[in-house]
Amino acid sequence: MPFITTADGTEIFYKDWGARDAQAIMFHHGWPLSSDDWDAQMMFFAQKGFRVIAHDRRGHGRSTQSATGHDMDTYVADVVALTDALDLKGAIHVGHSTGGGEVARYVARAKPGRVAKAVLVSAVAPIMVKTESNPDGVPMEVFDMVREQTATNRSQFFYDFTLPFFGYNREGAEVKEAIRLNWWRQGMMGGALAHYLGIAAFAQTDFTDDLKAIAVPTLVMHGEDDQVVPFPTTGRMSAAIVAGATLKSYPGYPHGMPVTHADVINADLLAFISNDVTATRPAGTPAASTSCVSQQDQ
Repeated sequence: MPFITTADGTEIFYKDWGARDAQAIMFHHGWPLSSDDWDAQMMFFAQKGFRVIAHDRRGHGRSTQSATGHDMDTYVADVVALTDALDLKGAIHVGHSTGGGEVARYVARAKPGRVAKAVLVSAVAPIMVKTESNPDGVPMEVFDMVREQTATNRSQFFYDFTLPFFGYNREGAEVKEAIRLNWWRQGMMGGALAHYLGIAAFAQTDFTDDLKAIAVPTLVMHGEDDQVVPFPTTGRMSAAIVAGATLKSYPGYPHGMPVTHADVINADLLAFISNDVTATRPAGTPAASTSCVSQQDQ
């Protein structure tokens, strides 16, 4: 299986499918999952002729269960190591949840020519936790509960967490047990310590300056019924911060919408990726435009 080794000896597992000269799309997964969470997107875009790449974040999936480095700067350093090893240029970076924060920081700091476009899907940016400057954020007590459950009751907690993650706790929802089990499988492949320490990375990292620094075409996608990463304080705000970003919000869609609504998400991603506007945009481009998509429209 393909791995790269980082400067501190961590082995990062990755998938790389498609022709090396095809347009590259790199997918960044959420907590506590793995690159497998992007199966529906990687299969779709591979069949469309794209080169698709995804990695397991350190401590997750098949990568090393390292005891250190579970912070956003190290996560991004690992991405830099991988993109350098693969010599990715003009790539499109797509991140879900924690991976969306990872994309924001990577794109903001990437070497010239490395990134063509960015997509933030149900992303944790600009910041999740409630603070004086973010009074409508999620209270720290919620993340403390996630930490405690991850440390002491991880298997059951992960299984139960799939209900709000996929919106399966909503009245009338069609619960798909195999999807729940696949999420649980991915989570349990990773290390408990990595998952525990990584909670601060997605909950407490402030990506505001990263969002301000993004200078490539950016799409923000977010479900309006996201029970994990609330849309009003994340997706909506991120789209307002990134210069010229496009926002697509989805009434009724859950946090895990790339899985539950893969057909819609894939089509919207393809439309954005296929648009030939790939030039870097200068700072000060007009504020985000908004396009809301309802379930009834699909």
